[in-house]
Formats: sequence, structure tokens, C-alpha cells
Amino acid sequence: MSTPQDSGIVRYRLEVSYKGAAYAGWQIQPNADTIEAQLLKAAAGIGIRDAKIIGAGRTDAGVHAQAQGALLTGISTIPGDRLAYAMNTRLPDDIRINRSAAASTDFHPRYSALGKIYTYQVWLGEQASPFYAEYAWRFHCDPDMKLMREAADILTGSHDFNAYKSSGSSVKTTVRRIDDIFIEREGPLLTLRFQGNGFLYNMVRILTGTIVQAGTGKIPIEQVRRSLVSRSRGDAGITAPPQGLCLTRVLYPEDPEWDSQKHSEIL
Repeated sequence: MSTPQDSGIVRYRLEVSYKGAAYAGWQIQPNADTIEAQLLKAAAGIGIRDAKIIGAGRTDAGVHAQAQGALLTGISTIPGDRLAYAMNTRLPDDIRINRSAAASTDFHPRYSALGKIYTYQVWLGEQASPFYAEYAWRFHCDPDMKLMREAADILTGSHDFNAYKSSGSSVKTTVRRIDDIFIEREGPLLTLRFQGNGFLYNMVRILTGTIVQAGTGKIPIEQVRRSLVSRSRGDAGITAPPQGLCLTRVLYPEDPEWDSQKHSEIL
């Protein structure tokens, strides 16, 4: 495994966690605070020059992450395994680098990824919970678990998910593979976990809205089936709000050096 040192430019592989409530998403934007902006500010604060960062995905405003993959490049002499500690001294409390290492020359946070796992939480309690206000969608109905799982089974597999993307998404193909949709309920907390090889813009939030609405009978199961054939956004459900969504993990090929480090805790 090689790491380029030419001209002092070094490559760092990062795993980042953050609460998205206070930020306008991952990507730098004018007149708004973002995760990327905070990471670059921290990098400059510890003496890294000409820093650039690429994330495995561009989470939206209000969306959280437990293990966002990223690549940081810049002119630096800080060892890879010490970068996390150094940057965490400069980051706000709602952003943390879980671990860091020197990145191989062929590592790319997006193109090297085999897939992603997202978790979405829905609060079904009769009363709102102050503890889940920023981490779950407050839903006022009581969806049927059997109907939700039936809808999830239909959506699992390789399909054209054109009906499950928001406008503004520019991709070559809308075919994606969902390997698993796991649904469980513990008291008022409903959790949906999606694992797939890739997701379109707002796809997980639309999948969640569709599955939950199917659970209430608002969307018939046959309409869920039809959405994959019609490819029409109108046949899918609502877009669930951002605060319930968390990028849980980015899946990468085995890397003994990286995998030997302790993984972040996964909810």
C-alpha cells in the first residue's frame, strides 16, 4: 500500500460522525455552515495547507452520520493515525472524526465504496419526545408492521428507482440494488435500516415515506409495485423529513490495516 508524499501532499482516510441539525448539509455552501466547511477549518487550524476533502456522500441539511467515509488531502506532516485526535481538538462537539489513517493511492470515498447502510427512525408515540426531536420523524398514525414489511419486500432487489428520487438529481442510470430493508419497532420507536449498492438523491427518505404510508393504507401495496414499473414519482410516497435519517456506514473492500482499527459504534 503506497501513500504519495510528493511536494508534501499527503492523503488521509477518515471516518466522520456528526449531528446534522445545526448544518446545511455536508457540502460547502455560500452563507451557510456545513460539515465540509468545519472539517476544512479544523484542518487549517492544525496547520494543514491547501486542504481538500471529498465525502462518500453529500448528506442534506439536518441529516446525521455515524460513519461517513472521507478523503482529506493537503500539505502536512501529521501521521495518519494522529490526525483524528488533532482535528477533534478543533472541531465543534457535534462533529467528530472516529478514526484516521494514511490513505492508499487508490482509495476514493465514493468510487471505492461497495455500498451504504442508512438508518431511519420514526417516533410513533402519542406524545412527542424531546430526546428524539432531532433524530426521528414524528408520525401521528400507527402503521401496520405486516403491510410495511410487504412493501419493503417489493422494494428489495435490483429495480429502476426513478420514482424514488427527487427532482434535481442528475445520474446516468436510476437502477439501484437494495440488498436488505430491516424494520423493527420497540415501543414508540420505529426503525428502518436500508442496505444497498447506492442510493439516489432523497431515495431513502422517499422509500421510508412510501413504506410508512403503505403501513397506514394510504398507499395500496399494488401501488408500491406499480411505482417500480411506472417509474412515476406520483406513485411513490411522501419524502420523509431529514432529521430521522442517518448514514450509518459506508461499506468498503477489506483493508487489513484500516479494518484493524476500532470501528465506530453503530446504533
